[in-house]
Amino acid sequence: MKFRKPKPKMTLQEFFKLNFDENNLWEYKSDEVDMLAELVDIFRPANPDVVLTVDITELLVMLEENEHYCQSLSVYLKEIFKHKKFSKILTDAGILSDTDFFYEVRHRLFAKLIPEQPEKNTLEYVLNQVFFLKTDPQWINKIPAEQVDMLFTQLNFYSVYVSSRAKTPLAELLFSIEVLMHRIAGRALESEVTKMVPEYENLESPFLAIQKEFALISDKLLEERKNYILPKDLGYKQLMILHRQCVEYVEHAFRNSNKYGISLRLNQNLLRIRQQLQRLRTLLPLLVLNEPEDARRNTIDLAYYLIEYNCDKNNVRKLINESTQLISYEITQHTANTGESYITKDTREYFRMFRTAAGGGIIVAVLCILKVFLSKVETSAFGHALLYSLNYSLGFIAIYVLGFTLATKQPAMTAPALVRALEAGRREKNMPEQDKYKTFAEFFARVFRSQFIAFLGNVVVAFPVALLGIWLIDITFNYNLALTKWFSLINNLSPVHSPAIFHAGIAGIFLFLSGIIAGSVANRDKHQHMYYRIQEHPWLKMTLGRVRTQKLAHIYEKKWAGIISNFWFGVFMGSTASIGIFLGLDLDIRHITFASGNLALGLYGANYNVSNEMIFWGVFGIGIIGLVNFLVSFGLSVMLAFRSRNIPFSELGNINAAIWKHFKRKPASFFFPSLRSNRTLLPEAGAKNNKALSQKQ
Repeated sequence: MKFRKPKPKMTLQEFFKLNFDENNLWEYKSDEVDMLAELVDIFRPANPDVVLTVDITELLVMLEENEHYCQSLSVYLKEIFKHKKFSKILTDAGILSDTDFFYEVRHRLFAKLIPEQPEKNTLEYVLNQVFFLKTDPQWINKIPAEQVDMLFTQLNFYSVYVSSRAKTPLAELLFSIEVLMHRIAGRALESEVTKMVPEYENLESPFLAIQKEFALISDKLLEERKNYILPKDLGYKQLMILHRQCVEYVEHAFRNSNKYGISLRLNQNLLRIRQQLQRLRTLLPLLVLNEPEDARRNTIDLAYYLIEYNCDKNNVRKLINESTQLISYEITQHTANTGESYITKDTREYFRMFRTAAGGGIIVAVLCILKVFLSKVETSAFGHALLYSLNYSLGFIAIYVLGFTLATKQPAMTAPALVRALEAGRREKNMPEQDKYKTFAEFFARVFRSQFIAFLGNVVVAFPVALLGIWLIDITFNYNLALTKWFSLINNLSPVHSPAIFHAGIAGIFLFLSGIIAGSVANRDKHQHMYYRIQEHPWLKMTLGRVRTQKLAHIYEKKWAGIISNFWFGVFMGSTASIGIFLGLDLDIRHITFASGNLALGLYGANYNVSNEMIFWGVFGIGIIGLVNFLVSFGLSVMLAFRSRNIPFSELGNINAAIWKHFKRKPASFFFPSLRSNRTLLPEAGAKNNKALSQKQ
């Protein structure tokens, strides 16, 4: 099959000769926008990112030298844009159409594949046909302003402010602003939004006030012949004050998410109001003229906005970034609070971490033995997925409820705490730049040694406990549990002879997701006031009593998010292999603590008759599995935390340099605590806590 070569771009001379030659009679047709698309394509650069300026001097010279071309193009463009409605672009394009996030994503993705085509009497139809690339606003803004002004003058375009009668540009602009204000007020007065700002409960709503104020201005414009507002107009000044109050209202609601939590639906609702307020902030100044020549500049600005909004209306990446930022912040805020409990400050906490990790290692060793038992059950892949998931979930929940530690769960929790510490350092304006990163590097050393001792406690204890457990089963029941499984148990740990690294990466992703689940559940419960609802539940108070109900509510608040997180982590871990069988893919998980227990079971199952090479790759594999578990879960959590706090990824270079410098200066601090490390607290802890610690020492 032969493909045709792309049609070469038409030159400007060819365009005018073909379409507006003096010997050819040209007659306008209502849907004839192809000519305009061809003209725009002549100036559209192949790569707008690398172009500094888009020069239209050739067009200006040609129009100046050939009056027929200038008049013909002017008539053509005026006919194209005559009586075209554009209010829908200003009110809808680039603004959330629904509070359902997933619906909005689906809608935009589908529109990217098959764009919506409005009626031909709208300006949106013209823009869809002419400016259909998302990069078009970039290169259009690179056309020098003086050249655009000259083109506007040569083509004898009239400004927006000619008339405020129906179907005129000014009428469309006024209608768009009015629609936006009504939509904003309707959303802002919903109970879901107002309960986020109880501080405004007894105050007059700025959203209703701005509607009334704009109605007065709109009536004034329609009655008077000036068709514009002066900057000193008191009504306009009051309008901008009310607009600022509306913006502060929405920002206050977003800030209160720390107190009350926030749902994805409410986040979308507030985001929609914010987008509409931003659109108003852009459109309202277009009604103002200080000098007569401002009319042309405002008209050109309006054209820019129309093109930009229309090209940006199906932007999925922007939608996801804006919609998920606050939710991710609330989630990482919870995981950061949890993560701080996993960061040791002194020798006492360091060895306490070892003890809690040892407790986690004991439970994991039991889970390893139970999993080998469950693998011998005759059932389907779904049955094994169910049994393994229950085994993992109940075990992880037991570790969490008993206060033990699973080391690989920590990176997803401590990463947001690290980023929050970095954010606190960046806010210190009086602190030298190098000291900010130095403090962060010292904090990172604390985090790393906390992870190190937790890994050590898990691995060192899981191995002998698993070995002891399988030995007791053997001498009690005369049954070597791992006799037929020993080879796979050891071989699956080797990063050379099995896809252990890939499987460890999958486990790292699940560790990251479990942190996300914990944060999202905590955020949801906070938003729905679950603690208070349980505390004041009439049936529970009557049955259990007020004190016990309050204790139950307190336990729910402190533990429920972690229980749900560990349950789903167990489901992910237990069902991966079965899903791989269903899909025909080699999917499985490798976890450092389970790897240590499986090595013990494999050695006993083989009666210790294992080659030195196999033992080496098994032990080496445990280290590699732990490293991959840590890097994947920690890396994903850091990326999410960076994004949620608007910290640029360029900061990673300075952070890595500071950590490496600190490691070269004090390598032991990354593994063992010191007296000085006892004084190193979180940046937000404050001078008071540091003073108290120093006095204690």
